[in-house]
Amino acid sequence: MTIELARPYSPEQHHSHRDVTGGWLRPAVFGAMDGLVSNFALIAGVVGAAGAGRGAVLAGFAGLVAGACSMAAGEYTSVKSQTELMRAEIAVERRELARNPVGERAELAALYRSRGLDPELAERVAEGLSADPEQALRVHVREELGVDPDDLPSPRLAAVSSFCAFAMGALVPLAPFLFGASGLLVALLVSMIALFGFGAAVAVMTARPWWLGGLRQLVLGVGAAAVTFGLGHLLGVTVS
Repeated sequence: MTIELARPYSPEQHHSHRDVTGGWLRPAVFGAMDGLVSNFALIAGVVGAAGAGRGAVLAGFAGLVAGACSMAAGEYTSVKSQTELMRAEIAVERRELARNPVGERAELAALYRSRGLDPELAERVAEGLSADPEQALRVHVREELGVDPDDLPSPRLAAVSSFCAFAMGALVPLAPFLFGASGLLVALLVSMIALFGFGAAVAVMTARPWWLGGLRQLVLGVGAAAVTFGLGHLLGVTVS
């Protein structure tokens, strides 16, 4: 009879997490979906008003370039502003630690007491963390602001991710016309497949049912294109 002994616990045995604070996923996902949906809707509107042809291709290119630049500029400005606000608040915390270290240590001890540590242990933990001013700053910023001062979002990364993702998404409904498509059907089919596939991929990344994410994005994208196609067709008939 063989007896298996339990493996001793090793501190090296731990699970890992994906990076959720790098600032690239949200602009990339938003940019790709916005590019696909908005450019498909734009092309559908032009086709609905004037039919497929050179106008649809020009509109698709204009939508791709203008949208990608707009998305990149918007993401850069928003993330830059957010980061500047974080840095300003971190500077406030740094000044407060230098001006009133005893009060900040007491604040940290009170925080740990509120989380269940007994008063004596909370005081020792706060004292140990406060011995190094930089370490104390990191702890206070994480606890009070909910951000990591060593890993703030990058405006450039957000802008580049958004630009590239929007351009890739916007190219999907435009590609069939570049290869000689004469109607909206091929672009519609390609865009529907891309909408469902991308929605499903994002759902898998965020631990949600792939079919639900794909179906949701498909419905939203086709709905937006249907509205613009209908408006384009209505305006086209009215103008003519």
